[in-house]
Amino acid sequence: MRIAIGADHGGYTLKKWVIKILEKSGCAVKDFGTYSSKRCDYPRVGFKVASGVASRKFERGVLICKTGLGMAMVANKVPGIRAALLSDRASARSSRKHNDANIAVFSGNRITRKKAEEILKIWLKTDFSGGRHKRRVDQIGNMEKKLRRGR
Repeated sequence: MRIAIGADHGGYTLKKWVIKILEKSGCAVKDFGTYSSKRCDYPRVGFKVASGVASRKFERGVLICKTGLGMAMVANKVPGIRAALLSDRASARSSRKHNDANIAVFSGNRITRKKAEEILKIWLKTDFSGGRHKRRVDQIGNMEKKLRRGR
């Protein structure tokens, strides 16, 4: 699986750990930054990752900032993205199974490495269940299309 990943300074340390986990799981990872703990603006990184996933260059993405909130907001501005802020196993599972989330978002300072690894592994292996959930995800896509047309 091809994964795009990015973080701001608040998520830099956790990002390095997550990259190791992804690579051990056999994923091909593209790091969109930041590359140090020096202060930076999260919207630029979040947009790069979300754009890569939306264009289908990457199957999924991972974003990390201090709270996870900013990255989730930025990513969800990109049509075709369903970014989910993950904090536990249940959110990881349902974000994939029911919402077909294509970007996992983590809080760099509210989650441990162990917890992030546990959540990430569930998120990676959980498939979208389709059915009534597909109808709802399609509705989101249709709303995006209307917004792009200005309606």
